Amino acid sequence: MDLIVIIDYGMGNLRSVEKALEKASRQVMVSHNQGDVRAADAIVLPGVGAFGDAMVRLKRLGLDAAIKEEVTAGKPFLGICLGLALLFEESDEHGVHEGLGLLPGRVELLPTNLKIPHIGWNRVSVQKESRLFDGVPNGSFFYFVHSYAVVPKIDSDVLCRTEYGCEFASGVERDNIAAVQFHPEKSSSLGLRMLENFVS
Repeated sequence: MDLIVIIDYGMGNLRSVEKALEKASRQVMVSHNQGDVRAADAIVLPGVGAFGDAMVRLKRLGLDAAIKEEVTAGKPFLGICLGLALLFEESDEHGVHEGLGLLPGRVELLPTNLKIPHIGWNRVSVQKESRLFDGVPNGSFFYFVHSYAVVPKIDSDVLCRTEYGCEFASGVERDNIAAVQFHPEKSSSLGLRMLENFVS
């Protein structure tokens, strides 16, 4: 994989993602430019914050259309945290907001009695075979920061699940699309291994 573009739409600390990917790939670029997204060999969509704000910023930059076209055409895609949520059709965070619609399902508040946001290390249970988890033991711990979770309509899209007073989908994968709720760039050596697997 030659050029990986990390999409910058003004939400989230991108430097940690960039540094982690630089260890796994020769060419990493942070950009808010549609042309760079279209020229990339792979796309990474990170982010933290509110779903609706993120979609407004992506649309303002024309990045929503660029992402949908490139991913639909088969370009490898990795979503991280908010980048996972944005893949779906809609979110009920602070009202109903339309997402990218690349996967069927919605984003809902975590139905848990435990403290929200869910912050810290938690176990990830892999549901199906995936190259993203090569060399990563099932049940490994990764770092989470979130209040909402995705609810995919299609069970086979679920890559991994996590327990936090309830069970939720903590990752999805379908064809060229992969995304996780946790932060691999903040998850020590196993997180770096996952990013290396995406690059390879």
